[in-house]
Amino acid sequence: MSTSPPLALVLGGTGTTGRRVVDRLTAMGHAVRVGSRTGTPPFEWDDRDTWKPVLDGVDAVYIVHPNPFHPDYTEQIGALAHAAADAGAGRLVLLSGRGDEVSAASEEAVKTTGAQWTVLRASWFNQNFSESFFTDAVRAGDIRLPAGDFTEGFVDADDIADVAVAALTGDGHHGKTYVLSGPRLLSFADVAAALSTATGRTITYTPIPPEAVPADEPDFSAAFDSEPTAPHRILAHGVQQALGRPPKSFAEYARDAAATGVWDL
Repeated sequence: MSTSPPLALVLGGTGTTGRRVVDRLTAMGHAVRVGSRTGTPPFEWDDRDTWKPVLDGVDAVYIVHPNPFHPDYTEQIGALAHAAADAGAGRLVLLSGRGDEVSAASEEAVKTTGAQWTVLRASWFNQNFSESFFTDAVRAGDIRLPAGDFTEGFVDADDIADVAVAALTGDGHHGKTYVLSGPRLLSFADVAAALSTATGRTITYTPIPPEAVPADEPDFSAAFDSEPTAPHRILAHGVQQALGRPPKSFAEYARDAAATGVWDL
């Protein structure tokens, strides 16, 4: 008698890490369901009527919420995780943040489901400079932020996806919290220098006061206003712990992204 292969639900399956997880699982021959508004069936965090159909028959779930500033962020993650476990999902992998109370509360909610769980606490993504907030600034040649000398261990989305897939499909990851960063703490001046080398153009970083941030752009002032010992400003070794290899460097990421032409004018 034949049995169906395990089915993994990837929430945010069209997003930065989610689509990479989908691609890897698919290439490995796993059955995958993409959890998104355009998925089949469609999924929306704010429409709980969409939750039951997308969870039906699922064995494992990669949980990514698109908006950590959503007023119901923690409650929604907890409710979704419990609904997934109740529907029969035996393995949950949560992509979380580092060092904030909202992320910590969300992690605790997932841990109380009774399912096997793995938490991935990620630094800011390298791909913020090629697929998100700062792409246009790189193309314009000047990254203007109220960041001062802020440093971050930017992590590559490919590394996050590799750890997520290992946790979704492999053994030895239950009950683990992997704190993910790149191999170096980088200032935005360091980032600009690496991007300049990769693109062959001059990319600068210009520190600005918070009040100079345009009203139609995200204001990251609160994120930059932290002590050097804050959790998200400390290098971590989760990629090495989960995969047995070092994380991708920002310079490698910038070289590879430049080769795609994403920053070409």
